[in-house]
Amino acid sequence: MNNLANKQVLMVLTSHDKLGNLDEKTGFWVEEFAAPYYAFIDAGVKVTLASPLGGQPPIDPKSELADFQTAATNRFDNDDAAKNQLANTLVLADLNAGDYDGVFYPGGHGPLWDLTDNVASIALIEAFLAANKPVAAVCHATAALLNIKTAAGEFVVKGKAVTGFSNTEEDAVQLTDVVPFLLEDELKKRGADYQKVADWHAFAVQDGLVISGQNPASSELTAEKLLAAMA
Repeated sequence: MNNLANKQVLMVLTSHDKLGNLDEKTGFWVEEFAAPYYAFIDAGVKVTLASPLGGQPPIDPKSELADFQTAATNRFDNDDAAKNQLANTLVLADLNAGDYDGVFYPGGHGPLWDLTDNVASIALIEAFLAANKPVAAVCHATAALLNIKTAAGEFVVKGKAVTGFSNTEEDAVQLTDVVPFLLEDELKKRGADYQKVADWHAFAVQDGLVISGQNPASSELTAEKLLAAMA
């Protein structure tokens, strides 16, 4: 992995903390941040963190429950440097794709609300792709790819193998009627070749510069594909 030593990855997190019209909090899913973060760090890649509003992005409280802890989340719990970096994310609109070799979007339900139509995020991803740099997203963060277009004005996901949180997974967490849209449906509407495996199983797919993972279990696999694409 030495050929990754001088590479830089931008991780873009949600700033949205309200779960639809429920009196519940949402945000990013800790595992989907922690596993990729350490995959990048351990490969010698420099990681920059950003979010639409900057500062501390909201953590989905459900993702901190005991059932969802992994080696990566436990490592994060004891990593003051990583926590400090997370508390001080840069403002997304201030960043330039030219400064990074790849970008990764962790999921959680938050991105459905603030990264799907985010002008700065769309411009950033389009700039990465135009510069032939890989773009990766996992779980609900695949929503950040929905409105990306090619220079010819076509949806980038059209005809591409893409995954993301499935309708059956959304149904399993009982949020089908709470989310602003179903990610699987929206990807298909844009002509994506939507792919998935059984609920909660690890699955990531790469098609050209676009890399996507289905669910929290897929976060490390998605990060590994991004590293390989940057090498």
